[in-house]
Amino acid sequence: MAKLEEIETEEHGETTMSIKMRRKKKKYSIIIPTYNERLNIALVIYLVFKHLQDFEFEVIIVDDGSPDGTQDVIKQLQNVYGEDRVLLRARPKKLGLGTAYYHGLKHASGDFIIIMDADLSHHPKYLPSFIRKQMETGASIVTGTRYVRNGGVHGWNLIRKLTSRGANVLAQTLLWPGVSDLTGSFRLYERKAFEDIISSVVSKGYVFQMEMIVRASRKGYHIEEVPITFVDRVYGSSKLGGSEILEYLKGLVYLLITT
Repeated sequence: MAKLEEIETEEHGETTMSIKMRRKKKKYSIIIPTYNERLNIALVIYLVFKHLQDFEFEVIIVDDGSPDGTQDVIKQLQNVYGEDRVLLRARPKKLGLGTAYYHGLKHASGDFIIIMDADLSHHPKYLPSFIRKQMETGASIVTGTRYVRNGGVHGWNLIRKLTSRGANVLAQTLLWPGVSDLTGSFRLYERKAFEDIISSVVSKGYVFQMEMIVRASRKGYHIEEVPITFVDRVYGSSKLGGSEILEYLKGLVYLLITT
């Protein structure tokens, strides 16, 4: 089996051994914003460690003052995995999604930045696929998409599916970003690309992800996609509401005018 894998990778110009050597040379910083994720965060971290055991990585959790005891669970996880592998970088209150990533970036030591949600809607099993895609293509950004073959959504009602799909179709029509899923928040960035793009982003909430990918496209960054299945959260409540949808529409108009 190992020999077969080596032959297959040789067809793409690399042996399995050379890919493993490249893995060791790169470090991945996974930034996970949290707010009231006490029931989810332990399983997320367990799955990250399970699926990335062949890679060098750290997890940076940016908690915005969760009142449900999320930080207590994270501190227990630090006792299990080590404070150098699970970093808690808390903030006193909710300050916006975009600023959470920027805060996490300041504490990241990796060559690549991975962003993902803490509610198990982004399964860590896809992380190796993101990394392999970046290695194979040299992409600056690899983004998970629900809207290509082998991708999808489970657990949403029809209204939520139509809202998400409609938001993406509208953005595709007006902005032409060159990717199929603008509102997704499961991505891998080359660190320099992430630093460059986030420095020009003004959005802080729900529209942040769309602005990041649109500006990346306008700057000419190489973007690749990996199909993922998005699963609605099991524990806790969604942060998406009417105000976020209104913010999205305002952000869409802003990007149409400024990019």
